[in-house]
Amino acid sequence: HYRDLTPQQEWELLQNGLNRVTDTCIPEEEAFRRLQSHLFDVWKEAQDKGDRYFPHEYMYKMLRSGVLEQYYQIDPKNSWMIAAAEKNLTIVVPGWEDSTMGNIFASYCITGELKPSIVKSGIEYMMFLADWYTNNAGTEGIGFFQIGGGIAGDFPICVVPMLHQDLGRTGVPFWSYFCQISDSTTSYGSYSGAVPNEKITWGKLNIDTPKFIIESDATIVAPLIFAYVLGW
Repeated sequence: HYRDLTPQQEWELLQNGLNRVTDTCIPEEEAFRRLQSHLFDVWKEAQDKGDRYFPHEYMYKMLRSGVLEQYYQIDPKNSWMIAAAEKNLTIVVPGWEDSTMGNIFASYCITGELKPSIVKSGIEYMMFLADWYTNNAGTEGIGFFQIGGGIAGDFPICVVPMLHQDLGRTGVPFWSYFCQISDSTTSYGSYSGAVPNEKITWGKLNIDTPKFIIESDATIVAPLIFAYVLGW
């Protein structure tokens, strides 16, 4: 019943330095503020060198530097972020500005300590994704497994209709598979809760693309699916 907290209970969480995301509380000083100083160093270094990177690349640089090892509370082999950094996993983070770290970065830009230009933009993310999809989709396309809703899902799935409709490219395969885990109310006109068939109309999926929606809590369902697929 994570949606049932009263305004007073929510206020008490805030006063205790806890930021709530659904049923999870993230301590301000033990999470965001702990990362802040180390990320600033990475941002400042890039600015001093005249470099520019994507948001996730700055996170990778921070992780690879080893400055966070002093805070580790679990075995690093169980961290998906460290695994992603080690493999240099391709990540697209649209709307990064709409995040706590985005807000923190903006504050440094307002004070003049950093320049907005050192972080590559969402447009550049789409340009990167267009090249990545073109180079990796082959003739069969790539499956799209979406956890949650909003811009994180809608931004990358739009790369296919953009390649078709805006660049006029032919022979670009549709996404070859679609599955979404979401607790959003299913409805037409809602990005988070749109039924998969609506994506046919937008040119994202083909008429015979396998497509599914799992209406449940992703924190429970996603690990079960991954374990099954990986044969754990």
